[in-house]
Amino acid sequence: MDKTFNFKELEPEIYRAWESAGAFTPKIEENKKPYTIIMPPPNAYDQLHIGHALFVTVEDVMIRYHRLLGEPTLWLPGADHAGLGSQVFFEKLLQKERGVSRFDLGREKFVEELGRHMSGKRVIMEGQLRALGASCDWTRSKFTLDPDVSQAVYYTFKKMYDGGLIYRGERIVNWCRKCATGLSDLEVEHKEVEGQLTYIKYPLVSGEGFVTVATTRPETMLGDTAVAVNPEDIRYKDLVGEKVKLPLTDREIPIIADEVVDKAFGTGAVKVTPAHDPTDFEIGQRHRLPNILVIDDRGKMAETAGEYTGLKTDEAREKILADLAEQGLIEKQVKHSHSVGHCVKCDTVLEPKVSKQWFVKIAPLAKPALEAVRSGKIKFMPERFEKIYFNWMENIRDWNISRQVWWGHRVPVFYLTGDREKFVVAETEAEARALLGGEVEQDSDTLDTWFSSALWPFTTLGWPELTADFKYFYPTTVMETAYDIIFFWVARMIMMGLYCTGEIPFETVFFNGLVRDSHGQKISKSKGNVIDPLVMVDKYGADALRMGLITGTAAGNDTNISEDKIRAYRNFANKIWNAARFVALKQAAGEAIGNVKLNERDQEVIEGFEAALAAMTKLMEGYQLGQASEFIYDYFWHTFCDRIIEEYKDQLDDDNRKAAAGSVLHHILKNSLVMMHPFVPFVTEAVWQELYEGQLILADWPKVKGRN
Repeated sequence: MDKTFNFKELEPEIYRAWESAGAFTPKIEENKKPYTIIMPPPNAYDQLHIGHALFVTVEDVMIRYHRLLGEPTLWLPGADHAGLGSQVFFEKLLQKERGVSRFDLGREKFVEELGRHMSGKRVIMEGQLRALGASCDWTRSKFTLDPDVSQAVYYTFKKMYDGGLIYRGERIVNWCRKCATGLSDLEVEHKEVEGQLTYIKYPLVSGEGFVTVATTRPETMLGDTAVAVNPEDIRYKDLVGEKVKLPLTDREIPIIADEVVDKAFGTGAVKVTPAHDPTDFEIGQRHRLPNILVIDDRGKMAETAGEYTGLKTDEAREKILADLAEQGLIEKQVKHSHSVGHCVKCDTVLEPKVSKQWFVKIAPLAKPALEAVRSGKIKFMPERFEKIYFNWMENIRDWNISRQVWWGHRVPVFYLTGDREKFVVAETEAEARALLGGEVEQDSDTLDTWFSSALWPFTTLGWPELTADFKYFYPTTVMETAYDIIFFWVARMIMMGLYCTGEIPFETVFFNGLVRDSHGQKISKSKGNVIDPLVMVDKYGADALRMGLITGTAAGNDTNISEDKIRAYRNFANKIWNAARFVALKQAAGEAIGNVKLNERDQEVIEGFEAALAAMTKLMEGYQLGQASEFIYDYFWHTFCDRIIEEYKDQLDDDNRKAAAGSVLHHILKNSLVMMHPFVPFVTEAVWQELYEGQLILADWPKVKGRN
């Protein structure tokens, strides 16, 4: 053995040897239950960050352990097209490098160029996963825009539409004028904003006074179609059914009663703008009020805004306030802090606006998904996330799945050319032409990225075709993911898995936390505390990074990382190498301990090791991976190296004790390498190949006494 472990040279060599030997590709063995993880697909448009390195480490530890148990173990890798995120990212890149927008290129050219960009990035990303030691089955790698996956997406859309679970409706959506698309409720970040509450007097048509309403958005008043009060509010009891004149317009609107109105807010009377507020939209539906859209997709006042048409919303607000003040219709203005929705992608203030969109009817899907977790068919680790899941699922709203972007799965709806009222849902354009009997135009919208992601656990295995992989590896075993996407992804995978396949998509959801710096601060470029995982691999080796990430972690908890912590675990890899080198130099691997005569002290040492093995196995079985890494680190360094090797080293020079002492040390070293392998796969494999036969990655986990 060389004096030092040259990780820069050996890690790539070892990975290539694993891959060429087919070590990551499981065979279907009908008499064995498989262990399956479908990798959460990283966004293919950018490189991996430290959060990716955490989930790769956690999943690879699980996978390597179960592979060592002899189970057919599949870890299926992939990448996500990340619709809106990719489009925003690539548009910025185009603007920066070439000074052009997607509109300059046109849809077809833009999609083609973004596709090429993604292909290049995917190659880089896969190289990064290899550098981290990810032992995933590259022969089964998937991309969310692969033809077979895309076909499964279209098949699902049609199945749901035909079953009445997908509909096109006019609803309030969260509109981002910068991204030029509607967003789901989960893509909205609410921030407290210091604003102004304006009290505006609406003259009664009868000419006998005013009704005063309070609003933070006077620019939307041009779209008001009613004033609402609570039916229990005695102040307005006699006014319900009357009409008011809408200021700055020539329209009259009714005063209506609705229980949703908060008597304590403002004056207890509120303006109702169904086209620009979700609560108002619901009021409008109940009272059959018209929707008047006064703000367009660009964030400017629409033609319905009369003399304010074309003004930006903030400009219109100032002019409207000035005109109201001139007419003596402003009673007062007060400071008011309120929550305002922002786009999670670009931080633009969102405009709630009525729009025709495609929706998934969620209630029928949510019920079985709730039961799957309540009954214990699907287990959450840690359990505390079940309460969050239940609360959200019990109050879930229909899911807006259409996006006004170019990159992604086009909505599989086709209109008869020249007649937008005639349309069909079809998996292919040829099918649509046959059904409509003429030329067709496809809907310009694309599906929310999370729609295809919700199908990921089974489309990756060939569904809806009943492939050998789907029949054997589905339902999968574990879905490991970050807790911050429990609603975005986990809940939707459960709902869609049960709907599409009739089975749960996975047995266990293991939530990892977020990666923070050594002070517990969120890692971000603005804070200057970003740690590039590939830089750390280059400086200290993948084993050191993996130990730094996983040691001390627990399911559902955030983990702190620093370069100092990673550097410290570089010493652990060196310790493993040096201890193995010392034992090998003193005594080659010889007789198994069962074939040599052991004294009482040897028996004690072996019993101590077996106790450690039992404890380690228990931790691994319980998914206590952070504790397991600490435990094996402590046992190998402080028990095996500091005590047992020190105690036995002189006996290796004693002819009477050499064989037994060597057998004891090799027994513990060899089995410790197996136990450490899931965490530090490269150095353990390198040592194994120096001292023992075969590949460690395909070895057997040591048997615990008293267990089958």
